[in-house]
Parts: sequence; C-alpha cells; structure tokens
Amino acid sequence: MEVQQKLYPIGIQTFSELIRKNYLYIDKTEYVYRMTHSASKYKFLSRPRRFGKSLLTSTLHSYFAGQKELFEGLAIEKLETEWMEYPVLHFDMSLGKHMDCGQLNRYLASQLERYEDIFGLGGSQMDVNLRLTSLIRTAYEQTGRQVVVLIDEYDAPLLDVMHEEKNLPVLRNVMRNFYSPLKACDPYLRFVFLTGITKFSQLSIFCELNNIENISMDEPYAAICGISEEEMLSQMADDLVVLAERMQISREEVIMKLKENYDGYHFTWPSPDIYNPFSLLTAMSKGKIDSYWFGSGTPTYLIEMLNRYGVKPQQIGERKALAESFDAPTEKMNDITPLLYQSGYITIKNYSSLTNLYTLDIPNKEVRMGLMKSLLPKYLHRHTTEGLTTVALLFEAIYEERMEDALRLLQAFLSTIPQCDNTDYEGHYQSLLYTIFSLLGMYVDVEVRTPRGRVDMVMRTQTTLYIVELKLNKTADAAMSQIDLKNYPERFALCGLPIVKVGINFDSESHTLKDWKIDTFL
Repeated sequence: MEVQQKLYPIGIQTFSELIRKNYLYIDKTEYVYRMTHSASKYKFLSRPRRFGKSLLTSTLHSYFAGQKELFEGLAIEKLETEWMEYPVLHFDMSLGKHMDCGQLNRYLASQLERYEDIFGLGGSQMDVNLRLTSLIRTAYEQTGRQVVVLIDEYDAPLLDVMHEEKNLPVLRNVMRNFYSPLKACDPYLRFVFLTGITKFSQLSIFCELNNIENISMDEPYAAICGISEEEMLSQMADDLVVLAERMQISREEVIMKLKENYDGYHFTWPSPDIYNPFSLLTAMSKGKIDSYWFGSGTPTYLIEMLNRYGVKPQQIGERKALAESFDAPTEKMNDITPLLYQSGYITIKNYSSLTNLYTLDIPNKEVRMGLMKSLLPKYLHRHTTEGLTTVALLFEAIYEERMEDALRLLQAFLSTIPQCDNTDYEGHYQSLLYTIFSLLGMYVDVEVRTPRGRVDMVMRTQTTLYIVELKLNKTADAAMSQIDLKNYPERFALCGLPIVKVGINFDSESHTLKDWKIDTFL
C-alpha cells in the first residue's frame, strides 16, 4: 500500500495556517499548557534560528485568542477545561535587522500601530515605550481581561551589531526603552513570553524586569522546540517510509542518515535527542539528505565573532564548561562559547554531576560541514570554489585508500593559493588541514593525547585510521620518526581498523606540502 506524502510546513510559522491547511504538525501543545499554567507569567526561551520559536509563539497566540477549534485532537484539548479569550499583542522583531537608531524606532512604532488601530489609539506621537504602556492599559480596560504580550526574536535587531562596540549600546538602549513598560504594567498582564537566539542580561535589555523566568535549560521544556527522536519515530512514522522509498534505501538506513546529519541537539541534561526541525522537514519534503539549515544562511555576526576571538576551526568542537559559562549573557562573554551554544553551533553532549561541568560539541554532520565551509575562505581566499572541488576529489582518493594521490592533489592545489601574512607556523597548517579534512565528512581530531605525547591529527574513515604528524621546514622523515619514537599507534591499537602513519612536511616558502611519507602500522 502506497503511503500518501504529507504537506510539510517549510517556512510556515503560523499555527492556524498549519492546522487549517492540514500541514504536518508535531504536537507541542502540552508544553503550551504547562507554560501557561505555571507559577511565573513571565517567560523567556532561547533556541537557535529556525528551531520552531515563531511557530511556538503563534501557537500561544491562537491559544490565548480562544481558538479552541484549532486544537481539536491535540494534547491540550484534554488538558484545558476553560477556554478564555484574552487580548493578545504579538510583536515580531525578526525584520528589525540592519537598522540604525531612527529606523529601529520607526519599526517598533509600526509594530504598535496595527494594535493601536484596533483599540482606537492611532496617531500618537509619544515615544514607543509610552505607546506600549498606553496600549496595554487600553486593551485591558476595553476588554476587561488581562493582556498577553508575545515578543518573537526579541534580539534580532542586535545580532548583526553584536561585534560593534559603537552601535550595539545605541540599539540596545532602544530595545530596553521599548521593553521597559512590561514591569510597570504587571497588573494588566496575563502572560508575557519572549523568544530569541542569544541571552542578553536583564540589566541591559529588560531593565527592572528581574522576575522573568528563563526556561531555556529547564528539563520539562527540553523538547519544546525541535523534533525529538520519539516524535519523529511516532508522529512521522509514515514519512520515514516515504523518504526511504524516494531514496531507495531501507527505513533503518534513512533513520541512521537523518540521525547523523540532523540529530544531536540537547538544551539541558538529561534530554531527549532533538533533531533540527527545518532540516528534517526539508529532507522529508525534497526526498534527500542535504545541508538545509546551514545553507539557509550563516549569520555574519558568527564569522565576525570567531575572527574577533581568534577561534581556530579545531577549537570550535569538544570543550567542557559550567552552565554559567555558556548559558550566559552574550554581551558579557569573554570567549565565544555562549554565542556558539545559543546559536546552535555547539550543544550539550554530556554532564558530570560531580564537577557540574557540561561537555559541549558540534551537534551533527550538517553543522560541522557547514562551519568548515564557512571558515574555508579564511585560508583559500578567492579560491574557495576550487577548494571545494579539490575536497571532493580528495574524498574520492581517500575513500579509495589512495592517500598518496590525495596528498599529491593537495600539494598541487595549495601551491596555487596566495598566502596571508603570519602563516609561517605549524599551527596554521594544522588548522588548514583540519578544515579541509573535516569537509570530507570523516572523523577528524587534533592534538589527540597518547601516553607519550600528542598526535597532531587523527582521521578515521570507514576502513582506515590515519595518524598524521606535521612538520614545518623539516622533513617527512622527521615527522615519521616522531610517530615511531613516541609509538602513537599504540594508543589506537584496539580501534578495530588498520592504522596508517602519515608524516607531512610543509615548506614556508612555497606554502604547501614539500614531502611526505606513508607507512602502515604492523
């Protein structure tokens, strides 16, 4: 029996449209009920872009608007006994980007105008904070019900200026001014919900609103955004069958590929496995695995901040940190960790109750590959396109266990790339190789500890484990001698794969591989 393919809500963030047009909807209404019936009526949720924050906000809008008919058959239908209609003020800040102070104030004014027209308050010349105060009080007085305020992507106007010491404080003050009435209007408010990517400090953004509850790392809300593995296997069971048929592989192979590419997110610990919803749904719609989330736009601010903090590609991955070090206000950060975590480029992979340390790492293959592609221009400049072609040819050679051909190809390519200043040190070439080899989609790690020292680089394919030692302005024999002298292969003897030793010597004048030596560990 052929399974009918469903409609997937790619880019659709309005709950009522999903339900009325019979799009696939992963039921998150139990979380809506939990949020709206808890002790705190002020809540903040941080999640990466395209993770379902806007859809969640829209679901809250429909719920508070009393649209009971939209929730038939969903979890909240059995939980809610009273359906009350409240006045809802729903502000979307996602379009408030790339603006100066005047433009941002006008944008905020436009957000207010549509509700001012509803409540007969049009034409006001007051500042936006006074207008918001007046709007909340008027809505309360006219309806006799407390007001719900929903602010989606509250930090969008600030993200692209996060690295700008001049513009960030100015725009931050504009946003702080706009949000300031929320504390004073407490008696008139039923519920306040804000979403965003980054966490700014309460002092800098929310002024005196010090009673807002940050649920971003709360275990009861671990799967409030994104698609958990359980949700995929149960609510998308038929979709997996359809995707397997379109890709002409088994259902088990489809699940494995989806997990490898889109799974791996955890926003607290313990946490269910969370899939990137945009990539997962797009793969279902298009019938193939590809880089959808990263391909939808790499934020400029991320690359700027990586450069600002001098983060090397191999430093983005595995690290240990206390929660206050990564779930922290981004404008106070002294390293890149909070931004990488809150933006979704690293995520929680483990937690030690003994030390209270979290292990953070890149979530999955899609993010790792996307990051490396974004960082490649730093090394290849205008030759990035040719570099990606070279990477494809390298993959073919290494996949076919032709390491000699792979290194010869890499030597020829790098000899054509003009080099920047300050690249004549071994670490530069280690970063370059790590970036290129990561794009092969294989496991790569650097500075791997052994009982007698650290291996410069380890790369594992499906059939072989490569131990790579790098030298600059020496010889490949010197690199190979270090591998043998410190017996690096011993550390990996139980990996179950053949081990190949690779010694590479770079030349600072030609800026490419000068010689190399390849040997099998016996």
